[in-house]
Amino acid sequence: MNKPSVNEFTIKIANVNGTGSASANGLIMKTLFRMGIPVVGKNYFPSNIQGLPTWYEIRASEKGHLARSGRVDLMVAMNAETYKQDLAEVASGGYLVYDSTWPRHNLLQRDDITIIGVPLSKMCNENFPNARARILMKNVVYAGVLAALLDFDLDVITTLLNETFAKKAHLLDANQLAIRMGYEWAQANLETPLPFTARTSDKSNGHIIIDGNTAAGLGAVYAGATVGAWYPITPSTSLMDAFKRFCEMTRKDPETGESNYCIVQAEDELAAMGMVLGASWAGARAFTPTSGPGVSLMSEFLGYGYFAEIPAVLFNVQRCGPSTGMPTRTQQSDIVASAFASHGDTRHVLLFPANPEECFYTASTAFDLAERLQTPVIVLSDLDIGMNDWMTKELQWSDTYQPDRGKVLRADEVAKLDKFHRYLDADQDAIAARTLPGDHPKGAYFTRGSGHNMYGAYTENADEYKEVVDRLRAKWETAKKYVPAPEVVYSAKNSIGVISIGSCDEACKEALDALREQGIGINYLRIKSFPFNGEVQKFIDDHEKLYVVEQNRDAQLKCLLCIECDVADEKLNEILHYNGLPLTANFVVDAIHADLAKGEAA
Repeated sequence: MNKPSVNEFTIKIANVNGTGSASANGLIMKTLFRMGIPVVGKNYFPSNIQGLPTWYEIRASEKGHLARSGRVDLMVAMNAETYKQDLAEVASGGYLVYDSTWPRHNLLQRDDITIIGVPLSKMCNENFPNARARILMKNVVYAGVLAALLDFDLDVITTLLNETFAKKAHLLDANQLAIRMGYEWAQANLETPLPFTARTSDKSNGHIIIDGNTAAGLGAVYAGATVGAWYPITPSTSLMDAFKRFCEMTRKDPETGESNYCIVQAEDELAAMGMVLGASWAGARAFTPTSGPGVSLMSEFLGYGYFAEIPAVLFNVQRCGPSTGMPTRTQQSDIVASAFASHGDTRHVLLFPANPEECFYTASTAFDLAERLQTPVIVLSDLDIGMNDWMTKELQWSDTYQPDRGKVLRADEVAKLDKFHRYLDADQDAIAARTLPGDHPKGAYFTRGSGHNMYGAYTENADEYKEVVDRLRAKWETAKKYVPAPEVVYSAKNSIGVISIGSCDEACKEALDALREQGIGINYLRIKSFPFNGEVQKFIDDHEKLYVVEQNRDAQLKCLLCIECDVADEKLNEILHYNGLPLTANFVVDAIHADLAKGEAA
């Protein structure tokens, strides 16, 4: 990084949980974004109470790469407990900034990087009388130091602070002072700017910064959801928090002030899923957000929803497992558990958004599919998408959107029937019509999760039972017509392909760009849904060698491909990343190079 570069660098800030660093770190990221630079922020935080290490990583990329870079060009080491680890992470030629207020006689050094001492605490002790203010403002001071080192536009920082503290003059003054202190000290005592700098661009025009949970909560509102039930669990709780916040803004009767929505914190995840099924059966659009342990608990009710054919939406924001695992680290380890959740022959429709923008739009797709197919639909996001700060295109919505309620017979339609049969496949598409309870005397007042025949009556008759579960299998084939098609980047001259899913997308695309520059052409398919449609099979058939990139240990996506598609296991080569950190492009590039080298050696 001693070579001059513009808008291509990664900053990592090491701190202690509970010290108020989040606002300062967000200020740095938002400044880069306001300067027109593509940027992404990734927060690595502990699952325990304050006092443990936390890191925030900011990648600026003029090229628009939003995956974790896998390198650190500038480390701000604010936590003495992790200094050795933070020092080791800095890329050769990079920089490390630390608080030099107190002499460190045995400070670890590296000959290949530059270590910069800044008396952050000393400056705060001299300028802020309150102990808490000194702790908080130290974070803002290092933001000012970075502004000088990276040549930030100070007007942008000033504007952001004015917007943030417009109604709190004393906080505004303190933050402005802290920024100036850090900036002016760096200007006077350091060689600024560094070889890599930030320069005003226009690449973030038409974009916003948002996390996936907020986007999904907003998408649920626009999709027409009015009922949410959940039990708090990391990393999905903020999705319901967002839904509640947006409902308070949009779902109140303007005349009476009464709320037109219902949000229930259940006693556990199983109860939450039961509430969602009850609300959905009654005609509401209802959902629950959870993570892996919650899906495990909800499995019985998910099977009930599948067999009784009740619409429902579940947002699974995946984290590291098994058991409690690492609640604040990311993974894609619930793919198989979600696909076959519950006992017996059960298959669930899955949707795989790759970023917050897709979380927003996927919400309405999930509700439409759930009602069209009369089945639970599970949206598999993950912690990286759900809780981190992403630059995405501005969200758009059409007021012409009409929810697809599927085959819901209303009172006037039911009245024309001699009899209503809940599980009768009249249209031969494996989807039976349903009614809303109480809408008409001829309609269904009860639903059944035990053995039933096409008329909804209880049965233990072998043929009648088989007829119903065979129709459910046929409905799975019908679902292939409606689920989102995969994204395909294809050239007929390439015999090698990569198949991936969800938040692997940015790293995979960056990796394939890098390989293309090295003369290695590889096609790409990103799966957006399960069941897989014909395009997935065609992509498999069109390639001699395929790499399946996913973030789990047991190759769960590959397993589903082997179960559902006509493909030999040996044709699918695993690239598995599962340490809890987001995937990097270099990991994919190195894995492909290593595999291709084996072939050359043979």
